[in-house]
Amino acid sequence: MTLREVKVGQTAKVVRLRGAGPVKRRIMDMGITKGQLVYVRKVAPLGDPMEITVRNYELSVRKADCEMIEVELVEEEA
Repeated sequence: MTLREVKVGQTAKVVRLRGAGPVKRRIMDMGITKGQLVYVRKVAPLGDPMEITVRNYELSVRKADCEMIEVELVEEEA
């Protein structure tokens, strides 16, 4: 599944980054790397961009970039 499919309030773990060259590098420079946890805070009314929390800071990511980030959902511990 991709980051685009994660619902508001869910946490996911980055499994793989698709894309190549400068696009992949830009995503990695934002702190989104393999193994990182990403929490989806908000989604804009028209679905673009998404606001996420990664490495303890908030980040807005475009829908096109979210589709390049493969994730797996993380179950919240009670």
